[in-house]
Amino acid sequence: MTYHYDVDAVVLDIEGTTSATGFVVDVLYPYSRSRFAALLTERSGDPDVVRAVAQVRELTGDPEADATAVEKTLNAWLDEDRKATPLKTLQGLIWAEGFARGDLVSHFYPDVVPALRAWHAAGPRLYVYSSGSVAAQRAWFSATPEGDLLPLLSGLYDTENAGPKQEAESYRRIAESAGIAPDRLLFLSDRPAELDAARAAGWHAVGIRRPGEPYYEQGVGDHAQAGTFDEITVSRSTT
Repeated sequence: MTYHYDVDAVVLDIEGTTSATGFVVDVLYPYSRSRFAALLTERSGDPDVVRAVAQVRELTGDPEADATAVEKTLNAWLDEDRKATPLKTLQGLIWAEGFARGDLVSHFYPDVVPALRAWHAAGPRLYVYSSGSVAAQRAWFSATPEGDLLPLLSGLYDTENAGPKQEAESYRRIAESAGIAPDRLLFLSDRPAELDAARAAGWHAVGIRRPGEPYYEQGVGDHAQAGTFDEITVSRSTT
């Protein structure tokens, strides 16, 4: 089945939607784990690191936690796949360095980049909303096998500048920030609770179901579903 939407913007999830969750878990997570200690030591004065460390201390209730304790917490959260904002911030800084050095190249499903270019050409703006930090998103889309895709994007949202992905208020915040009416926004994700939250905020939502992804068997509830981006076309009316 093919779906067509007349919208002003498409907002994209990353893991399980544009890209394989397995790549993030098997490649990016170990990469960040091996570099937390160096980041906390070598960039201890970096404002983003200072803020993230303060958030870790607040979340753990340990205002005196040193770098070793913070690293231990980060690794525990990584084991739990916890979507904690300071973890995502610090991962993003590490990944940005890795992508910039050429240690890392991001992964996209083969149907994604051609669709993004076609949708961009058709008029709707493209945004990303991911639990990964804005820094990580910027690195991810700039260091792809297809080159730098950042020029296709109009904005990046994460749990820090938008809020939790399973809360409708976060999607209202994005709509207001982008200056787009909710019913002119389309959200693509593999997670039912995120799709529910977007719909509750008045957005259109399509669930992406890719074999092998964590949420494939669970399905996308009563949302429209697509197996690839090829099954979705978008346009932007000017009337």
